[in-house]
Amino acid sequence: MHGGRAADLAFATSVAAGNHLARWLTTLPPNELDCVAYRRALARLARRQGWSFRFYDERALARLGAGAFLAVSRANAHRGAGIVHLGYRPRGAAARRRVALVGKGICFDTGGVNLKTHKGMYRNARRHAGSAVAVGTLLALQRLGVPVGVDCWLALTENEIGPRAFRPQEVVRAMNGVTIQVVHSDAEGRMVLADALALASRAKPALLLDFATLTGACVNALTERYSGAFTTRPALAAALQEAGRESGERVWCFPMDEDFDHELESPVADVMQCVADSKGDHILAARFLNRFVPAGIAWAHLDLSSSERKGGLAHVPTEFTGFGVRLAAQLLARDDLLDRLEDAA
Repeated sequence: MHGGRAADLAFATSVAAGNHLARWLTTLPPNELDCVAYRRALARLARRQGWSFRFYDERALARLGAGAFLAVSRANAHRGAGIVHLGYRPRGAAARRRVALVGKGICFDTGGVNLKTHKGMYRNARRHAGSAVAVGTLLALQRLGVPVGVDCWLALTENEIGPRAFRPQEVVRAMNGVTIQVVHSDAEGRMVLADALALASRAKPALLLDFATLTGACVNALTERYSGAFTTRPALAAALQEAGRESGERVWCFPMDEDFDHELESPVADVMQCVADSKGDHILAARFLNRFVPAGIAWAHLDLSSSERKGGLAHVPTEFTGFGVRLAAQLLARDDLLDRLEDAA
């Protein structure tokens, strides 16, 4: 893909900058990077990099009907949660084509009403790694000068416990009109991603990728050496696994057959948020998210089971690995990727 040493060096340094940004954001403790401080940091970064910046606060999200996101954020002591939109536009006619990156940005996760244990909360304090990877990927793609526009959508909130926390058996309506029966308040990531995906889909990107530390089931299936990939497009599945082999950030594509949806059938809503047990939760979470992306958009969900690994992973020596930046850059730097996806549609 890269013709000579200079091109390889440019790719490596661009990806390293994005990976470093992702790891730095992920490592910051929750008293320094709550969702309000995160928004401010992203605004400063956008000014420095020349990206567009827009923040959809809770009032704007209420007007848009983002009931899934607002269910999670309503227990916060502040009203600073929301969805950040960052945009990069290269010069030239090719910039009319766009890709979208969506990231889960849960800055602290108590588990809500279904409260985590001490160990579970301690190990899951930094559930915003997906958003950090999305931002790091945006930086890497800008430095590479990819000839497509890139939109980055980051769902930023905490998942707190309190009298206003959302509860099992509530029914909420997401931005695209789909009603959701809540089953477990610790499955908050798929709730905020539902509205972020619906919002990102409105621009009809040629490709949509979402990044999230979403399920323990994916870690149980793959350990921390691989991350899980989910897509309904065979051509995109093949491209993801190829990019994983080439980049060293390996992914495994799990099944996405429609009959998994039977597990999520609800008697009172369009879909259940999850099931009561954890059986196949990584697959069911992906099938849930599929409800919020129109069928005409090429979409892949990355469950970042490799986001955190004691002792690091491959050439990355730190516990927080920034996994996903190199993979996504390898994938999106392909000149023919979007053409291949259009031809296969």
